[in-house]
Amino acid sequence: MSDDGLTLRTLTTDDLSTFADMLARAFNLDPTDALKRREELVFEPERWHGVFEGDEIIGTGGVLTRRITVPGGGQTPLAAVTSVGVAPGHRRRGVLTRIMRAQLHGLHEDAREPVAALWASESVIYPRFGYGLGAQFYRATIQAKAGFRPGVELGSERVREVGLDQAIPLIRSIYEKEAPHRVGALDRPDTAWEFVLDDPEYRRREFTALKFAVLPDAYAIYRVKSDWNEQGPCGTLRVIELVATTPQAYATLYRYLLDYDLTTTIELNAALDEPLIHLLADPRKMTRSAGDSLWVRLVDVDRALVTRRYGVPVDLVFGVRDAFCPWNTGNWRLVTDAAGNAEVTRVEDAPDLELDVIDLGAVFLGGTRPSTLAAAGRIKERTAGAVSRATAAFATDREPSCLESF
Repeated sequence: MSDDGLTLRTLTTDDLSTFADMLARAFNLDPTDALKRREELVFEPERWHGVFEGDEIIGTGGVLTRRITVPGGGQTPLAAVTSVGVAPGHRRRGVLTRIMRAQLHGLHEDAREPVAALWASESVIYPRFGYGLGAQFYRATIQAKAGFRPGVELGSERVREVGLDQAIPLIRSIYEKEAPHRVGALDRPDTAWEFVLDDPEYRRREFTALKFAVLPDAYAIYRVKSDWNEQGPCGTLRVIELVATTPQAYATLYRYLLDYDLTTTIELNAALDEPLIHLLADPRKMTRSAGDSLWVRLVDVDRALVTRRYGVPVDLVFGVRDAFCPWNTGNWRLVTDAAGNAEVTRVEDAPDLELDVIDLGAVFLGGTRPSTLAAAGRIKERTAGAVSRATAAFATDREPSCLESF
């Protein structure tokens, strides 16, 4: 027991019900059996921390054991941080700080995942703990029946609507083929698939249950909301996930969804470099607004930076500040070869660039450029040309994308 009467410990399976109820209240929801079941699907009690006041749980935070696709390096272990919340009436008591410290310091001490990431409920919170904005996405609305530009190639296969049981092996096969090649995508063990496909009533919000449209090389998971006005049907189709391994399958599946009967609007979340707008004859049929997805934290700078590949050979010294995980503070030399492989060592040499660990998290997946952070005054160039070289090294062919919230 600490001086303030709070204790922190690892949770057990016996804590699931009370932890789930507290988390629901933290997010202004009514505790329900459906919410408990959803937490149970991915609950790894040995990786969950709880803060208690007496016997009452007042804060939680967990880690999912996942893998993430990094630039050029395939999939690497990721501490996917989730279920972080503090009970109303107990905020601003340092509860969240204790949870974050237990997570990150534990990962370092046990030499577990070198990178952590999360989706932030409030974007001002997590930079305090060293998380940088590593990937973004946009929300899009498209007018149904919007035409494609001339020359768009569609596949000859017919799109099939299938039920959940028939869809699962098809969509898993396609996802597992594509995810290792898309920076930011997560692997999906069985429990993660159960979580993604979990479809309780409270998640539908006047839409149908999940529907599945498939091709041999693509699938879409979506919902539809029926609506009518004086002009006739004005339903909305909401794309939950669409994955395609060929351009033809991608275009064919979106053509199918755009032409869906009794709808006037298509809604989707998409990667910043989603090609869909470039299929449309009139791009203004699609409106977009940006949002943040992955916030990335390098647990150990040296172990994290060697997991990915780099675009050009460089030899740069980064002067890193890290107030929350002080073992990262210092000067680190990044040397990459022609194949993109890296070596990272602690050195006493003067830095070419000075930055916070937040900024290293932001650039890690290639979604934020060092040159952008330098222009914002976040990265300080101490050797002429260092920003340009770092920008070229961290660059990726496509924007990182993680549309799977966890």
